[in-house]
Amino acid sequence: MNTIKMTHYETELNRIRKKVFSNQGQLDTVIGIRNYIDNNYDINLNLNVLSHLGFVSKYHLLRLFKRYYGQTPRQYLIDTRIKKSKEHLKNGMTVTETCFAVGFESLGSFSTLFKHKTGKTPAQFQKEQLSRSNLNFDSGICER
Repeated sequence: MNTIKMTHYETELNRIRKKVFSNQGQLDTVIGIRNYIDNNYDINLNLNVLSHLGFVSKYHLLRLFKRYYGQTPRQYLIDTRIKKSKEHLKNGMTVTETCFAVGFESLGSFSTLFKHKTGKTPAQFQKEQLSRSNLNFDSGICER
């Protein structure tokens, strides 16, 4: 049996095509913007910057992104930043360092959004993760 490996782009393209009938230009735009956010979540991104990159009006970008991904580019950016901040906190980075490393400009807004999304403050999340890793280490379980 000959299996074909698909790139992440191709897999994402097929997933979206099955979900919504669309044209290739729209798909290329929203996937390109999402990939840009994934790779540049730590810089100041806003709708004006993203629409300029995608050569599309910001209102059209909002509609397209919401149509294909079920959330606005801003919501996706926040979710990406929270996901990356969890990784940093698990690896021992301080809350303040994490805040700025993932692109937030205010420690207060970072902490508020983090708690809203996870149910815990960044410090609580980190403490819980560190105690889990200590328990696993102490019991002889090795986590990667």
